[in-house]
Amino acid sequence: MKIVILGPAHPYRGGIAALNERLAIQFIREGHEVTIFNFKLQYPDFLFPGKTQYTDDAAPENIPNVRKVNSVNPINWLSVGRELRRCQPDLLIVRYWLPFMAPALGTICRIVRKNRHTQLICIADNIIPHEKRIGDRLLTRYFTGKIDGFIAMSREVYKDLEKFVREPVRRYAPHPIYDHYGEIISREKALAHLNLSPEYRYLLFFGFIRNYKGLDLLLEAMADKRLQAGKVKLIVAGEYYGNEAYYQELIHKYELEDRLVLHTSYIPSSEINNYFCAADLVVQPYKSATQSGVTQVGYYFDKPMLVTNVGGLSEIIADKVAGYVVEPTSERIAEAIVDFYENSRATAFTAEMQKLKQKFSWTNLTQNIFSIYEELQKV
Repeated sequence: MKIVILGPAHPYRGGIAALNERLAIQFIREGHEVTIFNFKLQYPDFLFPGKTQYTDDAAPENIPNVRKVNSVNPINWLSVGRELRRCQPDLLIVRYWLPFMAPALGTICRIVRKNRHTQLICIADNIIPHEKRIGDRLLTRYFTGKIDGFIAMSREVYKDLEKFVREPVRRYAPHPIYDHYGEIISREKALAHLNLSPEYRYLLFFGFIRNYKGLDLLLEAMADKRLQAGKVKLIVAGEYYGNEAYYQELIHKYELEDRLVLHTSYIPSSEINNYFCAADLVVQPYKSATQSGVTQVGYYFDKPMLVTNVGGLSEIIADKVAGYVVEPTSERIAEAIVDFYENSRATAFTAEMQKLKQKFSWTNLTQNIFSIYEELQKV
């Protein structure tokens, strides 16, 4: 089958680009012809909240990756749409995560579908964004109206589709495990690489630091006297995408300076395994969520996880079996962390993680995509 993935890839960084590249690899392994139609301009610099949109990592090998799309240039949307319409892929897979992208992606899709051959399937990271703005629903409706079928990676997104599409053709397929971030190494080796003392136990907050991800809740939890009494430190590994001063004020307020390891810059792919292998427990204290790629990295490294009971996170972690699902408050987060260490849960949770991760395969995602394609072919 001739497949085009429309969305970010190298040199752009982040989980969406990583999934597109890994999905392309899976399609190639299954014998399909795949090209990624990437952005040549994803966000104008003045709209981007971080330091840079780009990664220094080497590009994945053997993945056709053409940089074509300009997110803010309507003439470009017409040009890309016409090119894709002419090349007639059997399947165009479009990533949707933000209403800002709706005009570009929706216009391209509108043109492509005129060839009456290509089936358009959206992998929807979000339908309703975490950080809401005026016009979001109108923009999302413009985009979804041009799509034939949808993959939702959380039950919440699956339900949200009904607010925009009447009787959508859709499948639920959990976010697959990220299995390309290096080998699983010993805790001792990881700590040595990060220059951290093995005398302490380590929690990990990983990923871009945005308001909805709840780092402030975790910092408040770290002020719990029971955690202060233990030799527990928190590693914060990820770049600020918001008000850094706010978090620094909390750190000072709760006197956490000596109990944190702050690596608040972008973490290259080659370094990710060191952070996960050094940690005992990965904590995702999100205030809102659909699904999270961080969870799927944690599964790969067999790391127990604490997630909050928001969005689709509770679908992925078995509470008190492979980790914790708690309400998004600092008190509940602290109680779970204390329980984890006081009752030595790591070994049992890790064993369950190893069993559960089998269901998050890449073939499950591709099979659901092709299931939609076959259904659409019958219409």
